[in-house]
Amino acid sequence: MGFKNEDMKSGVLVYTVLCGILSAVLLCSCQSNAPVTSNSSKLLLEKSRKIKALGEASSTRRARRQDSLSERIKQQEYLTRLSDTSLVNIKQLASGIVLDLKYATVDNFLKTAVYPCAKCYVRGAVAKALLKVNEELARVGYTLQFYDCYRPHDVQKKMWKIVSDPGYVADPKGGSVHNKGAAVDVTLVRLNGAAVDMGTPFDYFGKKAHHSYRKLSKDVLNHRKILRKVMEKYGFGTIRKEWWHYNFKKTRKQFKMSNFVWECE
Repeated sequence: MGFKNEDMKSGVLVYTVLCGILSAVLLCSCQSNAPVTSNSSKLLLEKSRKIKALGEASSTRRARRQDSLSERIKQQEYLTRLSDTSLVNIKQLASGIVLDLKYATVDNFLKTAVYPCAKCYVRGAVAKALLKVNEELARVGYTLQFYDCYRPHDVQKKMWKIVSDPGYVADPKGGSVHNKGAAVDVTLVRLNGAAVDMGTPFDYFGKKAHHSYRKLSKDVLNHRKILRKVMEKYGFGTIRKEWWHYNFKKTRKQFKMSNFVWECE
């Protein structure tokens, strides 16, 4: 893509001004046997350096805008071709996605890592919806942070052996929506990466984590409301006991359980 007319005009103007200043400096130096050390000459040189820096900064901004636009075009082309049922690494779709996949660490209620490494896979249709969620959240200063995404069926079996409580871990006989690549556990973070108070940690097993629980600060209730409102707008549903868990509503008809395990670098 070419530069816009205003960018071309701006570049010509900067070049013209810079050439004029340098010519004036050279003229001053030719009229005197002494080195150019006068205050006026120093000021002219300083101005020329500033104008040059401004021109370089403008070029850098144009290049960044061009790269950003190219990236968005590539992403849109990829999404257009992406099958709704494909399992896709959401981090490859949007570099700004924030991951904190607890089950790839020991920082979870199981107290053991059950994933080989931290990657977030979801179905294509789910990924498209999540990108729309993130775009809308960005307009009010937030982004999604992912605690869990697609979960291999064998991992579900491991979790069931560690905690056989159907109130918090789905029985692998029926499986979890996570096993279908159509459920995510998420929270909000600020665009600068700052944490947002949601009232409880992830995987908190108690009434404070329920959507109906109201004895929380206004900020916490507002954060939960924002998350729920935008997630539901783009096709996700809640479960009663967990403010972080969202199921994509088309899962039962469209997706099947999987035991795909991603590769680690």
